[in-house]
Amino acid sequence: MRRILIAALSIGTILLSSCSPRDFLSRRLAFDLLAGSVPFKTSQTYVLQTGVISNKDYVSPEYLVLERHGWINATNTPCSQGLTPSPCWDVRLTPSGVETVRSLVSAEESQKPSITVPTARRELISVTGISKQGIAADVDFSWKWVPLNEIGAALYSADVHFHSTVRFRQYDDGWRIVQNNPQPAQTLDDSLKNAEPTP
Repeated sequence: MRRILIAALSIGTILLSSCSPRDFLSRRLAFDLLAGSVPFKTSQTYVLQTGVISNKDYVSPEYLVLERHGWINATNTPCSQGLTPSPCWDVRLTPSGVETVRSLVSAEESQKPSITVPTARRELISVTGISKQGIAADVDFSWKWVPLNEIGAALYSADVHFHSTVRFRQYDDGWRIVQNNPQPAQTLDDSLKNAEPTP
């Protein structure tokens, strides 16, 4: 009887050790996989175009915010050939804008007509639900923007929370986020781009 018990415990230990924590899609695992994904580890950047730009670009919300903060100003100017729609605008950094941008990018970058400024990163708040269908699952989660600097704070509100859904799939080594999806479900990048603010 004792030998049977020892054999049963040995077999149980072997079976349990062959299971990975990634074999069971829990909210904790989904959270860890999302938080460690490229979209959550990569900072968002904004490309500020200075010089002559079209009216379509100038009236975008980002330029209006930057102008309201006193970082850029613009004067009406004739459009160069091929640049439409008119009117066109000559966008320049103000002294305050030059100071702000120089503190965020290299001196070389700040001299370019297209200045790439780091602005924010995504922060995962919680996994709000998991719907499993065999070896696939839809994971609902909420997230927000975390501004990295003054310009980021002007462009992205840290108070707005977003809701997204992404597809996970179970492989032989555990669950993974679906990166390229031939099916109708969204990839993580698409899910983040199409996120809706939480009411």
